[in-house]
Amino acid sequence: MQNAPFSFALRNVFRQKVRSIATLASIAIGVAGLILAGGFVKDIFIQLGEAIIHSQTGHIQITRAGYSENKSHAPEKYLIEEVDDLKSKLMKSVPGIDQTISRLSFTGVINNGRRDLGIVGEGIEPDGEAKLGTFLRYIEGRALTNTDIDGIVVGEGVAKSLGLKIGDRVTIVVTLAAGAVNTFDFGLIGVFQSFSKEFDGRAVRIPLEATKILMDTSGIHLLVVQLSDTASTSAVLSSTKLQLENLGFDTHPWYSLSDFYEKTVELYDRQFGVLRLIILVMVLLSVINSVNMTLFERTREFGTMRAIGDRSELVFRLIMIESFWLGLFGGALGIILGCLAALSISAIGIPMPPPPNANLGYTALIKLDIATVLVAGAIGFIACILAAILPARRAAKADIVEALRHGM
Repeated sequence: MQNAPFSFALRNVFRQKVRSIATLASIAIGVAGLILAGGFVKDIFIQLGEAIIHSQTGHIQITRAGYSENKSHAPEKYLIEEVDDLKSKLMKSVPGIDQTISRLSFTGVINNGRRDLGIVGEGIEPDGEAKLGTFLRYIEGRALTNTDIDGIVVGEGVAKSLGLKIGDRVTIVVTLAAGAVNTFDFGLIGVFQSFSKEFDGRAVRIPLEATKILMDTSGIHLLVVQLSDTASTSAVLSSTKLQLENLGFDTHPWYSLSDFYEKTVELYDRQFGVLRLIILVMVLLSVINSVNMTLFERTREFGTMRAIGDRSELVFRLIMIESFWLGLFGGALGIILGCLAALSISAIGIPMPPPPNANLGYTALIKLDIATVLVAGAIGFIACILAAILPARRAAKADIVEALRHGM
């Protein structure tokens, strides 16, 4: 036995079938729970990020240096004039970019002949935005196209506030940098719903060329970059910064542009961090209870080992090796069960209500991530090892006579 403790411990695991199954079940259920919880949270982050990217921000935004800090005071000082050259430079030199879209932002008042409403507007390139804005849902009418010279689309909140219907005429009033007031009449062709109620309550969109006339400018404020793959955001951001170095531009990734996203991620991360901790404690307590029961029932066995000359160190090592096998098998079984459960749940989907301050619900999935799966399996394995240390020490140091009389 001293020459082959691993094989002997493995035989003990299979010899104690009922107790081993109970321990394995505790570990496997905990590991599967960690995989499902981790996959659920990761899917929330992915879907929320995609919703924000494809309804508002795009993957990366490029502005004149200082625009973000001063856009509410003097946005006219931070216009990008050389738009075509900038687009061409990025498309040729930065791999991973799918398209670049110009936007010209403005604030003003929209009037429908009965009342006014303060709005935050954008002049957009309609066909490019249609490709990007896959998370914008039009609840009335349709999206803008390049042929809509005087068309306008508004957020659901704007339409409700003014009682607008498709075909209504509205007037946008803006104040220019020199203090003059400019107006432009538009026909309502669509009412959209994005992921954010706050955005929909003030947002309007009009064609870029009409915006340039309204704002009396030829420049833009934002160049929105859409990528082929969201996962490449960091790499493309680095390449873009390198290409625009010392040219007076700022680049902003999507995850830094949405305060809503950052706060939601922080909220969910903390909530599910607590959930993971609870699951870990439950696994640890379950395994401790199972190991304690097992060792209690085997007290006479350990007393006999000590009586025939085995040292207490060997008893401790044998128990720990048995826990090693149980942790290894339990972790592997939990990974299998967790992955199968994740695939089954994802095949059906979990209908979710809208998050706080959001309009749209979604179907949640369980996102399998290699790191999450391996960490969950490792936690199950480590919990089993930790749970066995104190009981193993007690069993190894128990009085031989008392151990042999146990249960008599």
